[in-house]
Amino acid sequence: MLMKKIVLMIVLAACAAMAGCSKESKGPDMEAKVGASAPEFTLKDLSGKDVSLASLRGKVVMLNFWATWCPPCKEEIPSMMRLNQAMSGKPFQMLAVSIDDGGKPAVEAFFKQSGFSLPALNDPGQSIGKLYGVTGVPETFVIDKKGVILKKFIGGLDWSAPEVIKYFNELAAQ
Repeated sequence: MLMKKIVLMIVLAACAAMAGCSKESKGPDMEAKVGASAPEFTLKDLSGKDVSLASLRGKVVMLNFWATWCPPCKEEIPSMMRLNQAMSGKPFQMLAVSIDDGGKPAVEAFFKQSGFSLPALNDPGQSIGKLYGVTGVPETFVIDKKGVILKKFIGGLDWSAPEVIKYFNELAAQ
């Protein structure tokens, strides 16, 4: 009897492990993991153009989830703008994914009022945020040229700090 229980536990554990690794699973507990391929997506930018993660292969991608109402997000935007400028002309793409319910109009109004500007995408339904397992904003994923998630940052950061710019320059040079 004990042997049957052990075998059953092993079988159940194996099934659970296989379900967790399944590429077919898109349940709510799926989230992007460091070391794994970044989930693919396509979103519209502020000009209405589709931007897909797949189209950015060969570039380092900084994928930042934010909102116009979020104080730490607003604090980090100027440093994100400086990082974006520092990486200009290199194989790098910043994507600032807004989760604002107001979508494009809310982001455009925020940029106009603040004077800020970022390569922004709209995810008002938070479907991409959910795909990535985002629990709050700001959250940022660094994705390498092959589409693999290298790092996940929760909370605001000074993206223009010398060590951060050095990190992105090293990634872009690989």
